[in-house]
Amino acid sequence: MDRPDRIHLRDYIVPADIGAFQSERGQTQRLRFSLEVALVQSVTGAEDKVDEILSYDVLVAAVGDGLADRRYDLLETLAERIAAQVLTHPQAAEVTVTIEKLDRVPGALGVTLTRRTAQIEVAAQAVRPALLVMGRRVPLPPGPLVIVPPAPDLPLPQGGNRRRIALLALDQTAWSLAGALGVDVADSRTEIDWAAANGLAVVWAPFRMAADTEVPADPAALALWLADRLEADRIHWALPEGTTLPPEAAGFRIPSVLLGA
Repeated sequence: MDRPDRIHLRDYIVPADIGAFQSERGQTQRLRFSLEVALVQSVTGAEDKVDEILSYDVLVAAVGDGLADRRYDLLETLAERIAAQVLTHPQAAEVTVTIEKLDRVPGALGVTLTRRTAQIEVAAQAVRPALLVMGRRVPLPPGPLVIVPPAPDLPLPQGGNRRRIALLALDQTAWSLAGALGVDVADSRTEIDWAAANGLAVVWAPFRMAADTEVPADPAALALWLADRLEADRIHWALPEGTTLPPEAAGFRIPSVLLGA
């Protein structure tokens, strides 16, 4: 049987307060993390698209979230926590986690464990963000949020691919809106999922995800398409005064909320 494709994070050093001995409490020491993940599917065919692979950011985030979760006495407990989080990703089949203390002895002491998806029951469900179609400026709803920018009031050229040009114009609006709101831009599923998992709001730049689809370059159509892909919690519509929900939103399986109605 062929060895599965793997990705890794090696020699990632983070200071942390960890250890069972009294002399370790209240003192930071350097921890070195190395993670290697066997993938469910080969990276062949990913076509250089970030949403088709397991991002390295997943590994870095698992370390950061593990350390932020609580103070640990044992490296083994922390390693289990990190392994469990990595294995929540659908592309991860197996993960090997090594954690070493670098300041206890002249060399390094630590633990290595390997876990497979079938060995760990994951209770946590994927975080589902809400969407906000921003046709007018409103206070942002709390919680993880993906903001769909309004179409810019600009004429489109007569030649070329008008739909792709319209998507690029929405990307420009997304960057401008993100700067005004003080949030980040996300243009991939990986970035959206990371923001949702961390409870953040982002403005969606649609070109990268939607360019090769047939969805119209219209904020309402794009919002419904994205909400379906994300299994969003709800869609908030901040439409101009006097505007009703678009007809295609009626009966959509994800609930809609007309803000200011």
